[in-house]
Amino acid sequence: MSSILTNNSAMVALQTLSQINKNLGTTQNEISTGRKVDTARDNASVWAISQTMQSDVDGFKGITDSLATGSAAVAVARTASESITGLLKQVKAKIVAAQDPSASQTKLQTDIAELTLQIGSVVSAAQFNGLNLVNGSNASVDILASLDRASDGSVSASSITVSGQDLSIGTGGAVTNAFTGSGGAVGAANENFSQTLDAAGTVDIGFGANADYTVGDKLSISIGDKTATYTVTAEDLATGNVAAETIAVGVADTIRSMGQNVSMVVDAGVITLTNDGTAAITVSGNSIEAGAGGLGALSTLNVDDGAGGNSGAALAAIEGLIQTSIDAAAAFGSSQARIDIQSDFVGKLTDSLKTGIGALIDANMEEASARLQALQVQQQLATQSLSIANQAPQNILSLFR
Repeated sequence: MSSILTNNSAMVALQTLSQINKNLGTTQNEISTGRKVDTARDNASVWAISQTMQSDVDGFKGITDSLATGSAAVAVARTASESITGLLKQVKAKIVAAQDPSASQTKLQTDIAELTLQIGSVVSAAQFNGLNLVNGSNASVDILASLDRASDGSVSASSITVSGQDLSIGTGGAVTNAFTGSGGAVGAANENFSQTLDAAGTVDIGFGANADYTVGDKLSISIGDKTATYTVTAEDLATGNVAAETIAVGVADTIRSMGQNVSMVVDAGVITLTNDGTAAITVSGNSIEAGAGGLGALSTLNVDDGAGGNSGAALAAIEGLIQTSIDAAAAFGSSQARIDIQSDFVGKLTDSLKTGIGALIDANMEEASARLQALQVQQQLATQSLSIANQAPQNILSLFR
C-alpha cells in the first residue's frame, strides 16, 4: 500500500543515515584525539582505570625527581668519604715516615696538621642543598622511593633510608650534668646513665639547669635495642627559653619516632617513661659534646716524640680512622647503588604504566582510517537512499493523471 502520509522507506533511510553520521562522528573524534576513550562518556569503566593509572604515572615523576636528588646527595657524601680516605692514607704515610729516627718529625707533624685541616674542610663542604651526611648532624635521611597501591586502592609511600656518617674531627667528651632525675630515678647529675625498668616500671629523665649545653651537643636515649638522638639547637638555648623544657620536648619527639612499647609524659623539663610491656627493658642515656666526631682522634695525633708526641701510638690509631672512613664510603656507595637501581626500576615501571594506559584508551589509527572511509561511503549511499525514498510520494501523482 502506498501512502503520502507515512513514508516507511524514508524513515528507515533516515534512521540509517543518523546512525552512520553518529559512527562517523565517533571515528573522526578518535582520529583527531588519537584516543578511543577520551571522556568518561565514551567508556566510564575504562576511563576511570586509565585516570587512576595516569595519576600513578604523575606521582612517579615526582619520585624520579626525589631519587635523582637523593642520589646526588649521597654521591656528594660518598665522594667526600673517598676523599677523606685518600687524605687519611697520606696521613698514614707521614706517620710511617716518622718512625724513621732520621726523619724530621716536627715537619711531618706540620704536614699532618695541614692534612687534618683539609679533612675538616672536606667534611664541612660535603653538603647538597644544606644536607650534610658526613658531619654527624643527620642520623639518617629518608628518600622517597615508591608509591605502593594495594588491591583495595589505598596508596602508601615507601622510602630508602640512608644512614648518616660522622667523619667530623673534634675532641669533645660528655656533656656535664646532661641528665638529672626526680626521686633519684636517674641521679642528681649525670653525663650518662642506664636503668632497667620492669613491667610498669618508670624512670624520670630530666635535663638540668646546671647542664653545660651548647649548640650541637647530642643527647641519645636508648630504649631496648633502639636509640633516639637529639641535637641541641640554637632555639633551645635562645634567651627567654628554659633550655631544660625545650630540650625535653625535642628529645621526647625523637623517642616517639622509635615506636617502642613505652608511655611518656613530659612536664617541666622532665620526661617520665613507663614500661608498658611485660618484659623488662633497659633505658639508658648518653651525651656527646659538640665537636666530638668519628675522626675526633685525628686531632690528637702527634708524631713529634720530642714535643711530647708518640709516633708509635699514632701509627696504631690511624688504622682505625682509615677503616672508619672506608666503612662510611662503602655504606654510601651501597646506598647510592640501591637508589640508582630503584630509579631505573621506576623509569621502567612508568613506561609500562604508560603502555598499559595506551592499550586501554589509544585508538587503532589503521582501523580508524579504514572505518572512516567505509563510513563515508555508507553516508553517501544512505543520503542517496533517503533521497530516493523521499521521491516515493511523487510517484503517487501519476495515479491521478
